[in-house]
Amino acid sequence: MKIYLVRHGIASERIGGAVLNDSMRPLTDEGRAECRSVSHAIKKLNVKPAFFVSSPLVRAKQTAEIFADVLAGKPEIKVCDALAPGGAPAALYRFLRELGNFQEVMLFGHEPDIGMLAATLLNAENELQLPFKKAGVCRVDVFDLPPSSAGVLKWFITPKIATALTKS
Repeated sequence: MKIYLVRHGIASERIGGAVLNDSMRPLTDEGRAECRSVSHAIKKLNVKPAFFVSSPLVRAKQTAEIFADVLAGKPEIKVCDALAPGGAPAALYRFLRELGNFQEVMLFGHEPDIGMLAATLLNAENELQLPFKKAGVCRVDVFDLPPSSAGVLKWFITPKIATALTKS
């Protein structure tokens, strides 16, 4: 199973007006552009998720919408509270098992949680820090969920790498 882990794009730092709290912070124009660039780059890698699953926070859902639009023509985005900051991997695994059988899934979340999830999937929780840049994405292959053995990190793409990929 291919699991793509994505950190949300650059979000507004400002709370005020219609943005009442942290969970409502939207992507900036720069964040949207960066997400679009990264999603076009990974499309070249033949990424075809069966499901797009997002944290309930606005910036993660907006990131998922951009990736879903580029990679699959706007399929439904499922929301999972376990991808919100402080979410538990066990709850995420239950959610994913309830989706049924699939070969590829794309998950959208936040740092440091998305990096810790990558380390958990790789069975390297205490040995690996995998900090994600905003709009960064990695692919981890696992046999099952929860993983009964260590997953394999196939690639990790930052926005700078994505820019280089889209120029080639």
